[in-house]
Amino acid sequence: MEFLKQELEDYVNAHTSNESDTLAELNRQTHIKVLQPRMLSGHLQGRTLSMFSKMIRPKRILEIGTYTGYSAICLAEGLDEDGMLLTLDVNYELEDMVNEYINKAGYSNKIKMIVGDAMEIVPTLDLDFDLVFIDADKTNYSNYYDLLIKDLPSGSIIIADNVLWSGKVIAPTKKNDKDTEALKIFNQKIQDDPRVENVLMPIRDGLMVIRKK
Repeated sequence: MEFLKQELEDYVNAHTSNESDTLAELNRQTHIKVLQPRMLSGHLQGRTLSMFSKMIRPKRILEIGTYTGYSAICLAEGLDEDGMLLTLDVNYELEDMVNEYINKAGYSNKIKMIVGDAMEIVPTLDLDFDLVFIDADKTNYSNYYDLLIKDLPSGSIIIADNVLWSGKVIAPTKKNDKDTEALKIFNQKIQDDPRVENVLMPIRDGLMVIRKK
């Protein structure tokens, strides 16, 4: 995921607003205690998500893929006063850690976590979301999108993470590399969908920002 020279990345981070103390602690604890800490959004991407949310001022946010809750807290920073964020994750082992830091961040009344399979949960939801963040299993990105796009309101925003996949999306797909192939298909699906407009932003591992027309 190192698309910038380290010196330039350091400069970018030095000229980006700081994460909160709670987020900094969560960042550290994720790296210490949890497998695959590179899955965490981190400083730059977290501030980007927070900025998007503050510009949109959503009343309802859906997040698919909670991990340790860092991105959920960042997105919640821009919620409308009476807003709510629903975050879904299949990993029950992280639920206590997620809720601990949601409480520390002061969002226990604004963020609700549901543990379970998003492919089963999303069809049961009222999809009146202003903002959706997808950061879960890559092989289901297109499936999540298909579940959402028909019923999301006009003007809603979907942001999908990891769409550059460490640059693998521009290389020939290796045999049995299902994640890379799925992301290539997803990126092209978005590009070809006349219902939306989109920008692929090379922030960290790539954010696909999608606006429903």
